Amino acid sequence: MKVRISAALALLLVVSACSAGSTASVSSGPDTLAVGFTAEPANFDFTRTDGTAIPQALLYNVYEGLVKLDGSGKIVPLLARSWTVSEDRRTYDFRLQPGVTFSNGAPFTADDVKFSIDRVKTDWTISIKSKMDVVDHVEVVDPLHARVVLKKPSNGWLFDMTGRVGAMFSPTGVADLAGKPVGTGPYEVQSRRRGDSIVLAANPAYWGRKPVYRTVILKYIKDPTALNNALLSNGIDVIAQITAPDSIPQFENDNRFTVLQGTTNGEVVLSFNGAKAPFNDVRVRRALTLAIDRKALLDTAWAGRGTVLGSMVPPTDPWYEDLAGYYPHDQVQAKTLLAEAGQTNLSIRLRVANLPYATAAAQVVASDLADIGVRVTIEPLDFPAVWLKQVFTDHDFDASIVQHVEARDITTFGNPKYYWGYDNPRVKQLISDADAGTPEQQVADMREAARTITADAAADWLFLYPNVVVAKKKVTGLAANQVSESFDLTGLG
Repeated sequence: MKVRISAALALLLVVSACSAGSTASVSSGPDTLAVGFTAEPANFDFTRTDGTAIPQALLYNVYEGLVKLDGSGKIVPLLARSWTVSEDRRTYDFRLQPGVTFSNGAPFTADDVKFSIDRVKTDWTISIKSKMDVVDHVEVVDPLHARVVLKKPSNGWLFDMTGRVGAMFSPTGVADLAGKPVGTGPYEVQSRRRGDSIVLAANPAYWGRKPVYRTVILKYIKDPTALNNALLSNGIDVIAQITAPDSIPQFENDNRFTVLQGTTNGEVVLSFNGAKAPFNDVRVRRALTLAIDRKALLDTAWAGRGTVLGSMVPPTDPWYEDLAGYYPHDQVQAKTLLAEAGQTNLSIRLRVANLPYATAAAQVVASDLADIGVRVTIEPLDFPAVWLKQVFTDHDFDASIVQHVEARDITTFGNPKYYWGYDNPRVKQLISDADAGTPEQQVADMREAARTITADAAADWLFLYPNVVVAKKKVTGLAANQVSESFDLTGLG
């Protein structure tokens, strides 16, 4: 163990010493992999810190749940080897994998299932904790049998359990979640260098298939050119998601690399602060939406790669409808609506994540809105920490641009307290009815909810972010589609 830790720390020093133009390699052996990302976690506690950077690094890799999503988006067993559902669709009986331990040595049992689910309701502070409100109680039938009883049938609950709210914790491992994660996964956090990297080491006591790479270095590089150069110069082995689309052909034409392009759940959203004037006026929101040429924006901000959207529903969801043409680019009509709303001298503070796609999109938005007489001040905010605090939590913004990557997150429009301040009781009811109804009713109700938020111009869905992963040829098992919040390392070969 000491030898392995020493080797990993030495590798970390190599990583931190590499510049964008360096030819030094972080992967000096077949057991080490370095993956490049743009957004670094503020800490390791996704129970109290919003944003996706933490689950991207830790979910499925360090923390596991009873179930997970496979590469095609199907719910499959993980810590639960099987489960059954009662006829009234309210009771779930989970049979657990035997011989599972947490990385601190504590055994995983049904008591931990109860502890983890109950803790979402009592100790979590982030917005998605509400996904567990439908749970009535959890019973420990025996050490390897947990029973979860819902208050009412829910089509979404088991799906939600594949995400971070389904992560399993030990009572012995929650004292310092921000600094020391304790999970059952194939990796454990070995070290961290803020502003640079996180080192994951293989969990020697892991209950399942042993990971191919004994050490994984998560390298954080905000600048897209530097990120690309790190791969080209052997500083990293994989770019988890390309952030400079113009560079993709360079990798496609280089036989040293594999380029995978698929879909994501990541809607790039121009959000309006609907809880304050003038954005509480639907005419203003519709005017701003009509003024923006989303196809031109996609061409400019992401080289035309991605999908123009019309609502908060990606094509992979069962209730998807193509609403992209609902608001055609029409600046004449936009000006008319602003005049009707008495907003012919409108100024907007556009506070965006300081990530390439958001800052590029903001320039197009500002230009298009200037054409209808709206003045836009662009304020890039450090992401995730500053954006999450000032925009997401404090609601200190007029409009914003960020990518929303959580699966099936249209449900946030049923929560008036969510940061975009949208309040439509009909949408809230439709989302509730969809969750409790039959699968057919779910699809019908969710489609109506999507049409309603589009008609209300609750936000402007600019485009669906594509998943473009670039890796050295030696790296296999990468998924083309990003179906969960996790950058899942468990399938790599």
